[in-house]
Amino acid sequence: MITVLIGILYLFRFIFGACIFSFLTVVIFRLPKGEELVYGRSHCPGCGRVLGAGELIPCISYLVQGGKCLGCGMKISGQYFLVECLGGLAFITCSACFGSGESGFLSLRGWVAFSYMAILTVVAFIDWNTKIIYDRFHIFIALLGIAAIWLFPEHTVGERLIGAVIVAVPMLILALLIDGAFGGGDIKLMAASGWLLGWRAMIPAIFIGIITGGIYCSWMLARGKMTRKTRFAFGPFLAIGLAVSYIYGEQILTWYLSVWQI
Repeated sequence: MITVLIGILYLFRFIFGACIFSFLTVVIFRLPKGEELVYGRSHCPGCGRVLGAGELIPCISYLVQGGKCLGCGMKISGQYFLVECLGGLAFITCSACFGSGESGFLSLRGWVAFSYMAILTVVAFIDWNTKIIYDRFHIFIALLGIAAIWLFPEHTVGERLIGAVIVAVPMLILALLIDGAFGGGDIKLMAASGWLLGWRAMIPAIFIGIITGGIYCSWMLARGKMTRKTRFAFGPFLAIGLAVSYIYGEQILTWYLSVWQI
């Protein structure tokens, strides 16, 4: 019986996270177009038809509709479904790793983590679609870092300051020496995230970003869909590294140092 209740609780957590990230899909697709984020009704980008309540159920509506608009039959981007699923998984992960708090849903530490995952998701998908990372997201991350000073006292201010420069400064130097090595948005993302995470998590984050980005480039080169001079959005891969490192970064670094007995 207890197992069933726990399962139901996690289901509600998944649904709650998916609902929040469902709104983020509005941000992802409307912000680059300069459209209203809060007051505009959800509508089909093809025929402009306002969507009904049954078409706005996170994850479920996309599957039931077969990924198409019920009005015009236009194919709906799979990013909607992916973002909503990521929201559910992010909320469950943050709850499991940072506790549920007095509310039984999510602790304050968990809310900081979940908010960071939400920002990374928006950054990753907007950068993937437009190759732009807006400065407002760096500011949001920096503000989370200020809140984390009290909520995560195990990371000192000194560690956070080192984290802000340990990856961002080398990236900046490479960007100055090699044209197109890194975008300004990527550098600022790593600086703001370093302030939030501290230096220990930033080392695994950049390595995961480079590895996943390298795998993607190799795959695209092998398929002939990219050349060695093609510029691609690196933000999504940095976001993957940062998300993993927020949860497991210090454990990964400790494991790596133990392997090499450093």
